[in-house]
Order: sequence, then structure tokens, then C-alpha cells
Amino acid sequence: MNDIDAWVWWLVGAAALGIPLVVTAMPEFGMFAVGAVAGAIVAGLGFGAVAQVLVFIVVSVALIAVVRPIAARHSAQRPQLATGVDALRGKQAVVLERVDGSGGRIKLAGEIWSARALDSDRAYEVGQEVDVVEIEGATAIVI
Repeated sequence: MNDIDAWVWWLVGAAALGIPLVVTAMPEFGMFAVGAVAGAIVAGLGFGAVAQVLVFIVVSVALIAVVRPIAARHSAQRPQLATGVDALRGKQAVVLERVDGSGGRIKLAGEIWSARALDSDRAYEVGQEVDVVEIEGATAIVI
């Protein structure tokens, strides 16, 4: 065990940190693994244990401080392309059967949907155009 160079131990540590990265999908483990690789490079250059640990800490903390906020901003952004029922919000539809607070039918995006008026006192007659404001299950809420 004593004849194994320090840089090998750092690479073993980096690989060990890669395992929870894959299992838990927590990117912080990847940043620590990169810090361990930086420690291995410093060890390979012949620096002492204190320098290796300091480089590991500085690189890991720097990555977490820089990359994590960028990733958080990126994940908080809404996708540019709406798909599924999200793409139907705001679309216009044509009433096929009278739509009121208790129900009715509309033609939306080429398909026939159950529909309900957002305002329960309001009714929409056949042929009238309505706007979809929400989708609840298989029912379009219209105004």
C-alpha cells in the first residue's frame, strides 16, 4: 500500500465520487470528482499533501460556486417549446355541442374534446369560437 503514489489515490477517490454522481444524479459529486482529479495532477507534479488537499478544496468549491447557480437558472427556465396539454392552452376551438358550466364538446386542434365553461353562468353555442384557458384531465376549460 505504501508504494502506491498519491496521485493514484486521488484518481481512485475521483472514481469513487463518480459512483454516487451516477446513482443519485447529484452534480455536486461530479464537481468533487473534478477536484480530486486536480489533486491527482498536483500530486503527480510532486507537491505535498497540503497543496493537494488545498487544490482539491479550492477547485471543488469554485466549481460548486460557479456551476451550481448556472445550473439552477437553467433548470428554472421554462421550455421554449410547449408540448402536450401545455401546447393547447391559449388555442382557439369551435363549439360542437353547447358548452356551459356543466359540460359540452369542442373541436380543438383537430380533435373532439369535452369542455366546460370557466364561468359557470356563461354558455357558448354551436359554431362559436372559444379560447382554451386550461386543461383538466380530458376536459378543456374555455372562455
